[in-house]
Amino acid sequence: MPTPFRPASLFLIVSYLLISALPFFPLLQGQPVDKPYHLLAMEVLSWLAFWALLQKPRWFHYLLLPAFLALPTEIYLRLYFGQGISTHHLGIMVETSPKEAMEFLGNKVWLLLLIVIAVISWWWGLLKIARAHSHWDWQHRSRWLVLGLFVLGLGVWLYGDQIGVAEKPASASTSASASASETDEDDEDEDSSASTSAKATAKASASASDYSLNKWATKLKKQLPLLPYWAQIPYDEETYIRSWPFGLSLRAADFWNERDYLSRLSEKSRAFRFQAHLDGNPNLPQTVVMVIGESSRFDRWSLNGYDRDTNPLLKQESNLVSFSDVVTAVSATRLSVPIIVSRKPAAQSLKAGFSEKSFLTAFKEAGFKTYWLSNQMSFGQFDTPTSVFAKEADVTQFLNLGGFTNSSNLDQVLLEPMANALRDPAPKKLIVLHTLGNHWNYSHRHPASFDKWKPSLYGVTNPAYTDLKNKQALNNSYDNSILYTDWMLSEVIQKLKTSQQLTSLLFVSDHGQTLYDGTCNLAFHGHNTQYEFHVPAFVWYSDAYQEQFPNKIIQLRLHQKARLSTENIFHSLLDMANIRYPDEKLEWSVLSQKLKAHTRYVDSYGWTDYDNATFKGDCREVMDKKTPLIQEK
Repeated sequence: MPTPFRPASLFLIVSYLLISALPFFPLLQGQPVDKPYHLLAMEVLSWLAFWALLQKPRWFHYLLLPAFLALPTEIYLRLYFGQGISTHHLGIMVETSPKEAMEFLGNKVWLLLLIVIAVISWWWGLLKIARAHSHWDWQHRSRWLVLGLFVLGLGVWLYGDQIGVAEKPASASTSASASASETDEDDEDEDSSASTSAKATAKASASASDYSLNKWATKLKKQLPLLPYWAQIPYDEETYIRSWPFGLSLRAADFWNERDYLSRLSEKSRAFRFQAHLDGNPNLPQTVVMVIGESSRFDRWSLNGYDRDTNPLLKQESNLVSFSDVVTAVSATRLSVPIIVSRKPAAQSLKAGFSEKSFLTAFKEAGFKTYWLSNQMSFGQFDTPTSVFAKEADVTQFLNLGGFTNSSNLDQVLLEPMANALRDPAPKKLIVLHTLGNHWNYSHRHPASFDKWKPSLYGVTNPAYTDLKNKQALNNSYDNSILYTDWMLSEVIQKLKTSQQLTSLLFVSDHGQTLYDGTCNLAFHGHNTQYEFHVPAFVWYSDAYQEQFPNKIIQLRLHQKARLSTENIFHSLLDMANIRYPDEKLEWSVLSQKLKAHTRYVDSYGWTDYDNATFKGDCREVMDKKTPLIQEK
């Protein structure tokens, strides 16, 4: 009588075990796995429920084909970037054209093709085994017991999810621990992994039926008792989404929700037009570059007076004008970038979406070919608000497979795509470079050759950023990342110099950082400090640009010390390209003699007037002298 221990049957079960073991791949690299036992328990229970429901491998093996096809990508990302497939990666794969894929892979495309053939052959071989053998068919009546327990557990979880779970009586030590945990969460950077990001987005895009269900659940809460804390099902979505192969379905759902949410945001501005036009010769070759920096603070640039020479290359550029007083409204990328790229008012930055499009569309209307080249993420709770604008471009490329991890690409990954854009025969081009800049972990934002100031965090795995003993190393690493940003921006400028075109560049950072300044015990951002609101910004222009627009350069230099905000960027960029439109505001352009000061609101305990505020203590906390405006969300 055949047994399940024959080679073919063992090959089937071992194959399933191998793909299920992918979340534990970091162990082979000497790295820890978060909540390993919880993750293992979830995978075992999922397999039991899946097998019990479909009974025979020959019936469910077809459903595993996407997991097998995703296997090479998962291994590649874990091997080189320390993370598995996320919503961001799914977005890149879905939206990358065959031509772009071929350019990225080069001669590696044949290796990829061989791998795909091997994986499909593996899956097909297992299918033949599943069809030919019944060794792993679940015929025993225990199958019904497992299904019953699964349905019961699902019912208990749904009850707790809809009605609520009673809190566990907390001891003093537990309360203290919870408080510490909340503090740690507050200190985390807002641009965390995108793998679970769609949870908030899904809520934002809930349908009418979901609303009705929530309303029904609210009524039931008043009538039904809460689920006892001891009966709560320990389901953890953040852990389950990392499981294989079942977590892939959640990642796909996250991706679908993100796409749907992005579509909803885009719908608000779909019919919008600036009615922009170029004031000048449409055939005169011209390239405008907009660089959006990340987490860079004004006073760490030697261009702005810092005693360390963090800008040795940019300071050599005679055609560079660095602005001394630019503030960002919000110290969070997802909220600050929309203010930079569109006419969205600062006081509306907390609201999702905007009824207008970005400067990309205005440039397109004026005859420019537009590019958005990004070293940041494409989808995610913190990234989609930027992506909705990025997708207005004629060419959109998200190039960072590592996301915000320690294995992220360096910003120099943007240089080759930028060079390709410069070679495009279109006479007029706008190229947006969205950099990873000086985002934490600072020591992973530059190569070893830029590890100038020491001791630093370079080569340190998972440094304790909340430990004040690392204050000096953290600050040195931050300055090293600024030094690399200087090199990166200089490389961009050199490419523009050799392009034989009318060229100009505008740089601004989305927000700054607090770095344990003086006696201040705060780091990173989201703390309402001057260090986070005061950002570096500059304009560089070619000699040919100056000859074409001498009056703009005169005004640019006159306004070097003007009070500006990121709200000025949109208007200045269009004026830089000499693009006109009916309701333009030249009084907001740094290149115009009409420039006027405006109220600069920042997100600090409400909308605080930055120019009517005091700066409290070593943290330089921004405090309005009057009552801040109430914020609408």
